[in-house]
Amino acid sequence: MDLSLTNARVIVTAGAGGIGRAIVEGFLAEGAHVATCDIDVSGLDSLPDGVFHRAVDVSDAVALGTFMDDAVQALGGLDCLVNNAGIAGPTGRIEDIPLDAVQECLNICLISQFTTIGCAVPHLRKSANASIINVSSLAGRLGFKLRSPYAAAKWGVIGLTKSMAMELGDDGIRVNALLPGLVAGDRQRRVLEARANAQGVSFEEAERDAFARTSIKEYVTPEQLADQVVYLASARARTISGQAISVCGDTGMLG
Repeated sequence: MDLSLTNARVIVTAGAGGIGRAIVEGFLAEGAHVATCDIDVSGLDSLPDGVFHRAVDVSDAVALGTFMDDAVQALGGLDCLVNNAGIAGPTGRIEDIPLDAVQECLNICLISQFTTIGCAVPHLRKSANASIINVSSLAGRLGFKLRSPYAAAKWGVIGLTKSMAMELGDDGIRVNALLPGLVAGDRQRRVLEARANAQGVSFEEAERDAFARTSIKEYVTPEQLADQVVYLASARARTISGQAISVCGDTGMLG
């Protein structure tokens, strides 16, 4: 399918590895021009030639705003923003989680999206095919026992997405949220390991428990998520906005 994204101008946060890297590569495969930031310097250095990149901690609003401005200038405009940056956050009971760990999770997973959207909107208004895709999580719809800061941030992403879709619709800017389920990779393994430790069970038991509530009992791949993002950025998705789209194998509960 030709998604007509040749020469589209795209910014992806946290694009050096994992889901973000797959999204960057998915857009490049469609002929788009891409800019990204990350804290993983080696991952950034290994990106294909032509990808504008910079080492940025997205919790630093000033540095993130500067990156956004410079990336738009390098791209010559902006058609799509993908807010992918996030961390797993702390695992534990609410009374045992330090407030600074909660704040860090909110800053990276939610507040950074306010910063990037605010920077992007004036440029997206000039695009004939403008879109924003915010990466949330299935935890943003279902909640997640022992992961309250993460779930709260990801619920916030969905609220932000719906509000922005309503606010920016008259400008022709589509805004959607992506809700991954259990995603293959080191990050998901670390999450399950932390959960196993918190509950005093083996990793295998924690993994079996996670998939017990899922109809399709296999991990979602970063490439599958990238396919969904690239489609949402294309003009074929021109009437899709304000949606929280799950790619999760039909998971009924987390936790």
